[in-house]
Amino acid sequence: MRFDEAYSGNVFIRSHGNYEESQAVIYGMPMDWTVSFRPGSRFGPARIREVSIGLEEYSPYLDRLLEDIKYFDAGDIPLPFGNVEGSLDAIRTFVAKVLADGKFPLGLGGEHLVSWPVFQAVYEKYKDMVVFHFDAHTDLRDNYEGYEYSHSTPIKKVCNLIGGKNVYSFGIRSGMKDEFEWAKENMHLYKYDVLEPVKQVLPTIGNRPIYLTIDIDVLDPAHAPGTGTTEAGGITSRELLDTIHFMANNGANVVGCDLVEVAPVYDHSEMTQIAASKFVRELLLSFVK
Repeated sequence: MRFDEAYSGNVFIRSHGNYEESQAVIYGMPMDWTVSFRPGSRFGPARIREVSIGLEEYSPYLDRLLEDIKYFDAGDIPLPFGNVEGSLDAIRTFVAKVLADGKFPLGLGGEHLVSWPVFQAVYEKYKDMVVFHFDAHTDLRDNYEGYEYSHSTPIKKVCNLIGGKNVYSFGIRSGMKDEFEWAKENMHLYKYDVLEPVKQVLPTIGNRPIYLTIDIDVLDPAHAPGTGTTEAGGITSRELLDTIHFMANNGANVVGCDLVEVAPVYDHSEMTQIAASKFVRELLLSFVK
């Protein structure tokens, strides 16, 4: 596995050219092998990078510049097309290497199942980790149509791995009734909103390591139509930015994050991928110190 140069294609704006000297690593997980509605999220990582050229390097929210940190864009991990387990293994191996080298991993999806091997790799290093999950959907199924590997299962899998009481889901507004009932007893699930419940929860976490996973469909389709499973009634782009900044300004010990489910083909205006690239900038400047 190469770490001396990006795997392929464009890189995120101002990516540092040296893996060894980097503090953070951006990597793509171009997989949508298990989607149940609209495919296309495998093209998300590449397009997020491409539109990042339109970003300013300065964040007025944080008064920081991208040049203040060193991050390396490794490009998209080469995944075996259509091979679910092989793809998950490749992601897990890659992220384990990044973590072993003491770097902050920032992943771009891809369907939400790609977060599952990342959870596993992060848990190997941080046994006291908690997961913050921003999403429209519960993702708490045990399987989908009999298949255990599905974009609707990663949060149930991580609950089983680290204990549901260490998993916090925010912005949820869609799922099966039995998923919501299971969540009441076994984890922390907050419906519809993100910022206010994060304000309530964060002080209870202390300095425990947080892994943050963001499904772009936590946003209302008016703000992010370019995703596979849109769900009306979501938050605004401003609310997501405010939440990221609240965490940054209030001591959240975020040790890694991902942004998934951007499917550019469904948004010819490109507002989804442009917003996603801005979120990536703010995540880097918020949590890479």
